[in-house]
Amino acid sequence: MSKQLLIGNEAVARGLYEAGLRVASSYPGTPSTEITECIAKYDDVYSEWAPNEKVAMEVAAGAAISGARSFCGMKHVGLNVAADPLFTASYTGINAGMVIAVADDPGMHSSQNEQDSRHYAKASKTMMLEPSDSEECLQFAKLAFTLSEQFDTPVILRLSTRVAHSRGLVEVGERVDNGLKEYKKDPMKYVMMPGMAIKKHVVVEQRVLDQTSWAETAPINTVEMNDTKIGVITAGISYTYAKEALGDKASYLKLGCVYPLPVQLIKDFAAKCDKVYVLEELDPFIEEHCRQNGVEVIGKEAFTLQGEYSQSLIARVILGKEDKSLATDLEIPARPPVLCAGCPHRGLYYALKKLNVMVSGDIGCYTLGALAPIGMMDTCICMGASVSALHGRNQANPENAKKSVAVIGDSTFMHSGVTGLIDIAYNQSNSTVIILDNSITGMTGHQDNPTTGKTIKGDPTTAVSLELLAKAVGIDHVRVVDPYNLEECERVIREEVERDAPSVVISRRPCALLKYVKHKPPMHVNTDKCVGCKMCMKIGCPAISMKDKKSVIDFTQCVGCAVCSQLCKFDAIEEGE
Repeated sequence: MSKQLLIGNEAVARGLYEAGLRVASSYPGTPSTEITECIAKYDDVYSEWAPNEKVAMEVAAGAAISGARSFCGMKHVGLNVAADPLFTASYTGINAGMVIAVADDPGMHSSQNEQDSRHYAKASKTMMLEPSDSEECLQFAKLAFTLSEQFDTPVILRLSTRVAHSRGLVEVGERVDNGLKEYKKDPMKYVMMPGMAIKKHVVVEQRVLDQTSWAETAPINTVEMNDTKIGVITAGISYTYAKEALGDKASYLKLGCVYPLPVQLIKDFAAKCDKVYVLEELDPFIEEHCRQNGVEVIGKEAFTLQGEYSQSLIARVILGKEDKSLATDLEIPARPPVLCAGCPHRGLYYALKKLNVMVSGDIGCYTLGALAPIGMMDTCICMGASVSALHGRNQANPENAKKSVAVIGDSTFMHSGVTGLIDIAYNQSNSTVIILDNSITGMTGHQDNPTTGKTIKGDPTTAVSLELLAKAVGIDHVRVVDPYNLEECERVIREEVERDAPSVVISRRPCALLKYVKHKPPMHVNTDKCVGCKMCMKIGCPAISMKDKKSVIDFTQCVGCAVCSQLCKFDAIEEGE
């Protein structure tokens, strides 16, 4: 045994490994990504990036049924994609243990919504554990496998951004390989036709009752009695905040199992306290359970439904204590996120702006194209929706088909964009889809995907050809452009949106942050030629600024892409030497 300082995601990976994990399949999504990246470092575990979360969960389910302890990980919106296999895997059960990690994002640090994944546990009748720190991440991951096999069900491990990315001391142990469990053919268990499924529903309902009984005395549901004037029922990171804010001024019921929730344990705890608060980020999940069972609590009427909690918020609401703070009268300018210097998406967006088209957008680095000064994204719904939504728009308003495009990244296209493209080809809408191929999954930290030709471990593999795939689904008109070439981008896109047929444009240039990309020397401004027209500022490159009414290029950021020089009518921006 030894102790290591690990973030929650690393600790989850270590716990899964120590528990004998054999197969891991995930799709990267902040704040869950590091779990699978860390698993990939263990050579005795098969790990992979799947095209999307649905596939990942199906891979994990198949492995578990065949007798191998398995895992799949995703962020909260990824669980939407994987919901179909989740609900049915709850019916079939497993053979060897199956653990699903889902990382919620209160505060939407890197997400398009703030949904609460606990509802999926209840809706699918799948047991869910929620750790509050890194040590519990490791221990709960191991326990999840035990419970999975004990109750014949997948088990969900719910994290939040703060738990996933906060660092803490973890006691690391040795791996215990449980081997492969024997697979026995059993269609009544694993084939969910209506006749089988209706019988399995009875099993699932009884399983929830059995799990509830377990939760009443489970060692991960702990009671800490201090001052009984205030009682706190909580779970996850909210417990940590509460302890820091209230200390011994409150008693605590910390729930490590958040579905199914105990009943008698909660009633007994509440009866010992004068006033009981439920502290939970996002929805009143525990609060509603308490009220349904006749336990009066103070919850969302005192606390917010939005965003993250904090120690100061809890202390202010419960104790009426205001934190002392220092204020400054400095006017600090806002620093919104921007596309990196040299980002290949910038040139493509500028060309779209000149064409004045409606842009149906998607999830990825390129979503930043919605912000000023580029401002070239009209909608962004979910992964893959850019393609399908464009088709819907153009079928509803055929006269606008030549004034609109979809933009989608290479990884996102493989995730869920290709099915939308099939819809376009099959139903023949005059839609132009632009695939922004930067040769990597950029937003989540440079993970490989089916188009890059490398596995999660960096081994060479088959690379999906976007050109051949588009043609294979029925798109006859497929063209490739270099987004650093503004004239070419504008010309090709103009031609394709005017075409009376479906088309695909592939904007291909590797992400500027990839280690293998060799950059040109930084550009520089000839101040004698610069007239301060600010034309170069219109592309929103963070390497370009104005000083003394002249353009300035920061050589520490500039990668020599020369997009800015194509905008300067006075040839003031010159290539470096």
